[in-house]
Amino acid sequence: MKNKTISISILLLAVISFLMGSVKISPMVSAGYEMYRNATDSISVPDRIEELKQQNGYITFDEIPEGYKEQVLNSEDKRFYYHFGFDPIATARAMANNLIAGSFVQGGSTITQQLAKNMYFSFEKKYERKVAELFVAFQLERDLTKDEILELYCNIAYFGEGCYGLKQAANHYYGVEPLELTTTQIKALVWTIKSPNNYNPNAYKAIPV
Repeated sequence: MKNKTISISILLLAVISFLMGSVKISPMVSAGYEMYRNATDSISVPDRIEELKQQNGYITFDEIPEGYKEQVLNSEDKRFYYHFGFDPIATARAMANNLIAGSFVQGGSTITQQLAKNMYFSFEKKYERKVAELFVAFQLERDLTKDEILELYCNIAYFGEGCYGLKQAANHYYGVEPLELTTTQIKALVWTIKSPNNYNPNAYKAIPV
């Protein structure tokens, strides 16, 4: 745990130092840090986690199908178990694609960053919010195991039609518990996360191969 904390601290310092190195970016970092402080002052990360665990429909790591865990990692964050909340490779690729497109078309967020966003922030695509969620993500990586982070993510992800978390989605779309989901149903729900209102099983019938 001590080595993990040290590694996370070093990585955090490296990322923040890189961002602070640009005068143009520095105000954005400050605004993002202020957003992070305001959010966590309102409710601390441990208290927010406990709040989530008390919600109806919360399921434990063992109640999440192995097939779902594998597919969601493959879809959303292939290097989840090897990074500390921030994936430089995915971020660099997303930045390159955004520059080519001339707009914000790809986020490059890790599952930990997505969890941080879902816990505290709006979905508005602002760079200040990305900085704020990064601070939360590093705190989550410092305090929790990877399995705990993945468990929380599966319980807070939005699946469209008012469904938050895998249990609500499985119940709503298929009338089953998560462990009863078929491979095809798992694939559909993983795909749903990318655009819940457009790709949920009721709105998007043609599931990609």
